[in-house]
Parts: sequence; C-alpha cells; structure tokens
Amino acid sequence: MTSAPARFARMLMLALVLSLALVQPAAAQDAGILRDTETEALFRDLSRPLIIAAGLDPSSTKAVLLGDPEINAFVDRGQVVYLQSGLILAADDVGEVQGVVAHELGHVAGGHSIRLQQGVKEATGLTIATLVLGAIAVAMGAGEAGMGIIAAGRQAALGKFLSFSRTQESSADQAAASYLSKAGLSGKGMLDFFGKLQNQEYRLAIYAKDSYDRTHPLSNERIEALQVAFKTDPAWARPVDPVLEARFQRVKAKLFGFVNAKQAINKYPESDLSIPGHYARAYAYHVGGYSDKALYETETLLKIAPDDPYFLELKGQVLLESGKPSEAIEPLRAARAASGDAPLISAMLGHALVATEDAKYFAEAKSVLKAAVNRDNQDPFAWYQLGIIYDREGDDARAQLATAERSNLEAKPKLALASAELAMRGIPPSSPDWLRAQDIAMVSRAELKKDKKHGKDEDE
Repeated sequence: MTSAPARFARMLMLALVLSLALVQPAAAQDAGILRDTETEALFRDLSRPLIIAAGLDPSSTKAVLLGDPEINAFVDRGQVVYLQSGLILAADDVGEVQGVVAHELGHVAGGHSIRLQQGVKEATGLTIATLVLGAIAVAMGAGEAGMGIIAAGRQAALGKFLSFSRTQESSADQAAASYLSKAGLSGKGMLDFFGKLQNQEYRLAIYAKDSYDRTHPLSNERIEALQVAFKTDPAWARPVDPVLEARFQRVKAKLFGFVNAKQAINKYPESDLSIPGHYARAYAYHVGGYSDKALYETETLLKIAPDDPYFLELKGQVLLESGKPSEAIEPLRAARAASGDAPLISAMLGHALVATEDAKYFAEAKSVLKAAVNRDNQDPFAWYQLGIIYDREGDDARAQLATAERSNLEAKPKLALASAELAMRGIPPSSPDWLRAQDIAMVSRAELKKDKKHGKDEDE
C-alpha cells in the first residue's frame, strides 16, 4: 500500500507536470525549418491577401514551413504562422492551405498567444490553491479527502484551460471566415480541410458527442458553425487562382520527393509526365542517391521551361551535391539571375564556387555570399561559407564574426560569444562590423545568463 504522504507527493508532481505542460507552447525550433526559395515565395503570395484582410503588416507577418509529418499548423509568439510539412502534403489544393493560414492569422490578430498565458495562469492558480487545501487535509490526517481535493482541483484546472483553448479556436475560425470573405476567397477549402480532420478523428475512434475534454472543437462542430456563413458568401463558388494552384502543386510535389522519396515514386510514377510528376521524381531520385535519374528528370523540366529559376536551381543542386561543383556553377548563376538574386540560391552558388577549391572563384564567391547575407541574414549556411572565404583570405577577425553570426542563428550562445569577442579584437573599434560583433556578444551573454538561471547546459 502507498502511504498518504507518498500519494500526496505523486499528486503534487502530476499537478506540476500539468502546469509545465500548459505554459510550454510548441516551439518551432523543435522541428527543423525547411527553407526553399520557391516555397517561401508561394507562402508569401498565398497569405498576403489574408494578412491584409486581417489588418496585419505583410512585411512582418509570414508563413514558414516546418519539417514535421504531423498534419498541423500553429502560431507561437510573434506574427509567424508555422505550417508543418504533413499539412502541405495532406492538402489537395491551395484553397485548403489558405483556409488554414486564415485560421492561424485569427490567432495572431486576436493576440491569442498572449492571452493563452493568462489562461495558463488562471488554471495554474486553481491547481496550486487546491494543492494547498489538499496538503492541509493530508497533514490533518484526512488523507483520502486531501487526495480528492487535489484530484478535483486538477480536473477543474484542466477543464478551465481546455474551455479557454476551445474559445480561442472558435474565435479564430470566425476570424478566418471574415478574412477569406474580405480577400474574395472561397471558404470551401477551409471546410474541405476540416472534413479531412473529421475523417482523421473517425479513424482515431474519436466518437465524442461534444468537445468538452478537448483543446479544439470537434471538426463536425466547426463545419456546422462555418458552412452557413461560407455558403452565403459571394466568393463561395469562386475557384482557386489557377496560377497559384499550379505553383502549389509544384511545391507539394518537390516536398513529397524531399521528405518521402519512396512514397513520392509511388504517388508520381514515371507514367506521370506532368511538371509536378517530374519535379517529385527529380527530388526523390536525388535524395535517394540516383543523381543520373535526378538529372534526367531535371533536364526534362528545363526543356519545358528553360529559364525557370527553380529548375535551374535544382540542376545546380544535384550537380553540386553529387560532387560536381564546377558543373553546378553555370546553372546556379542562371538560377540566381532569373530569381532576382534570391538569397538562398545565391548562397548555393557561393557554396559551389567555394567547393571548387579554385582561387579564381573566391572573389565571386565573396561578392555573392555578402549580397546573400545582406538581403537575408537568417541563413547560417551562407555565413558558414562566407567564413570559409574570410579564412582563406587570412581575415581571421571577420571569419570569427561569420562564425559568431552562424552560431547565434543556431542558438549556440557560448560559441557565438567566444567568436564575437575574438572578432572584436581584430576589427577596428566602432566600425559597423565591430558594432555587430558587440551586439552578438551582448545577446549571447544574456542568453547564457538565462540558461544558467534555468540550469540549462548550453551548446550541448
């Protein structure tokens, strides 16, 4: 038999676990962000009318792709919508993705991430209060009564939080309907995607008649709440933008080939001569190590659209990653030009130039990589390549600065601080590069103090 104090300790731990679970949102860094120029351009264009409809700033609000097979999307803090790869692969058309983005923008515009913390605080406060009452009861010898108080309090706290969460979800649904209407987009895609979720609930044997014990309303409840508004909206019968839809099918196909090569070959067999079919197989063969087959599919795409920047980028990527950096340079130069000097493509060109180990390419590599990080300083790989160039030029201080930039992006504050301090020793004081190194050092020190406070061993 377990003693009353032992049972109390166990209940205390359960309550603390509950509290910690409530205050820890899904962190984007737990799943890798997948960066791709074509995908980011698609996300920007499909979400822009919805961002404007939500009254948000398109320059500071964006959708980001995460490499996670779960069919999910979320917002954390700030104005970023995270779309997981499983959701993109599950969506049939771009309208379904726009419906999901509209819903998540409802959370952003509603400030739900901030309000969630208030809901957590209220639920946690209720848990702690009943813990105290239960502890008093146990101490006075009423062990069973004390355990009952704690269990009831924990259940009440959980119910309070779940109700709070469901209210936010319903609010985001209604906001999404408003944004879709203002943007002139049909709500059919949103309803279709909820239908997929409903089928998933059936497969998982979720037969609840109501959503009392869930963070989200059941999909059938959400469909019923939205379909009247959607079906009476002037945009209901409006089809999705065919150009945007064609772009979505390309992105979905390349993502399929990248994250699940075997399944992609089955879904897009060689009898499929469409652009998405060739695209999916090219990525699948490349990921699988069949570079000749990947190049064949890529050349087929280039016969259809010789100046397409993303087909050119793919050809360069296949050549580069199969050990042929010199051959990759020309298609990557063409891809960079055709894409308007897209930073990620520029970084890949810089990589190819560096990988040749031929000094005649180093000046071009430096120019290309500096342009890339000036336009997008969130790419650690570009900083890594630029650091190699600085090192080969003998510019140790700026090589350290590039390492500090990369380490800062990779959440390695100890290495970022050490590199930034080394950079500051060799760069003229008060110059732009010296000030940047100083900024990284300050941020890294603050991060290390925070890690130490929470008992975290940084840079593990």
